[in-house]
Amino acid sequence: MTTKETANSSAPFHAGYVALIGRPNAGKSTLLNRLVGEKIAAVSNKPQTTRFKILGIVTRPEGQIVLVDTPGVHKPGYELNRRMMAAVHDALLGVDLVCLIRDASTPTGNGDRFVLDLVKQSTLPSLLLLNKIDRLKDKEKLLPLIDWYRTEHEWKAIIPISALKGDQIEQLLQEMLKHLPESEALFGEDEFTDQPLRALAAEIVREKILQTTGAEIPYVTAVVTEAWEEVRDDFTRIHCVIFVERESQKRIVIGHGAQQLKQVGMRARREIEKLLGHRCHLQLFVKVEADWREREHLLNEMGIK
Repeated sequence: MTTKETANSSAPFHAGYVALIGRPNAGKSTLLNRLVGEKIAAVSNKPQTTRFKILGIVTRPEGQIVLVDTPGVHKPGYELNRRMMAAVHDALLGVDLVCLIRDASTPTGNGDRFVLDLVKQSTLPSLLLLNKIDRLKDKEKLLPLIDWYRTEHEWKAIIPISALKGDQIEQLLQEMLKHLPESEALFGEDEFTDQPLRALAAEIVREKILQTTGAEIPYVTAVVTEAWEEVRDDFTRIHCVIFVERESQKRIVIGHGAQQLKQVGMRARREIEKLLGHRCHLQLFVKVEADWREREHLLNEMGIK
């Protein structure tokens, strides 16, 4: 049997893949970052932040959880959206456990039913995570929601959580491990993601654009790291290109006197330096590419397969 014993007991080691699935803005990326303890997924208060699967790795003495973040489940429109939904379906084919993340602070809608149907169709063991309980002053309001989901599907567990505050996160990790197969570790103990640093830097820049521009700019931005130069052991030079679809959007991202872009660059650089553990120079360039969401070669370049 390909297992290893933990340091303090003879209990077998468990390892496997866990898909995080839910509607846009359910809190999947926030939960991924919380579980892993590193910023590996862009987080904003706008839907469709995650555009491709990101593996986050949590290693404990008793097991290893490989988390697969997926785009928010939605109706496909552009080629970008079709690829995002394909990523959801692919994730459900290659994991051992599914976690449906539901924003417990909002009423149940058709989108919630659609996500639930995807989980049912997968026939995989599944956990229901009722997220954003920190927004509920009266926690008893969770009871009707729990009852409804319980009658709709056979869950291994239903866990109310707050990805933002960290409530019930330890219980969630233990519950995940419980339902993973006995196995050797799938990744090294010091690894926390399969994403290259170039991709993580681009994700951080895109997150800062979403946070800085607020409601001014629609979901038409993408970021690609075009150059990455290790100048010294303690200094990296990074060049990222921000794609938008129209000149008017370019003006919004840059801002008056380039102040908006400077804010994005300053905030992103601080976070990238934290990730790298040393200083970096971050150069940002905004480029107009009409209909980039429909252009396959650009989506391929951005890593959106």
